[in-house]
Amino acid sequence: MDITLGADEVINRIKQLQSNGGTISKKHVKQNDPELMRNALFYFPSWDHAVKNAELL
Repeated sequence: MDITLGADEVINRIKQLQSNGGTISKKHVKQNDPELMRNALFYFPSWDHAVKNAELL
């Protein structure tokens, strides 16, 4: 598995998706940005955890 983003970059990309009005559903991100999904699941136990961390910061 190639990890190309750091944890901070994952959080920033999720925040960017949210602020641009993009869909952050797991299915949508998995289909449209598999790199983000792979990296998020490397750093966080689930996609939901990654999204919650992005909302907290």
